[in-house]
Amino acid sequence: MMTDPIADMLTRIRNAGMAQHKTVSMPSSKMKVEIARILKSEGFIRGYDLQDTDKPQPTLRLHLKYDENGNPVIAGLQRVSKPGRRIYYGRKDIPWVNSGLGVAIVSTSQGMMTGRDARRAGVGGEVICYVW
Repeated sequence: MMTDPIADMLTRIRNAGMAQHKTVSMPSSKMKVEIARILKSEGFIRGYDLQDTDKPQPTLRLHLKYDENGNPVIAGLQRVSKPGRRIYYGRKDIPWVNSGLGVAIVSTSQGMMTGRDARRAGVGGEVICYVW
């Protein structure tokens, strides 16, 4: 039984990057799809797609991105808010990741967004993870 599916997603991405895989698959959920959307819009992955959408739980496949030297674009992933300890920040307190080079993924009342977008929208929320 998996107690933290988001941490599992981040670990799969981290492991696939270290092993130089082109894609990584995982069970899908609405939150994982939103995280994948943000990773694509910020340029950390090439894309994503859903497979087996006719089944009760579709599969989410991420297409990883590498630089010209073969290093993964995603240098690090860190889970912040966990099931045992939720971390919330107000709009003024959302942290910068690596002096603005990374992104904080925040779950707000207006949906999932980056920390930068949350500050612009004037909303705070639960900080899901940091990506750099």
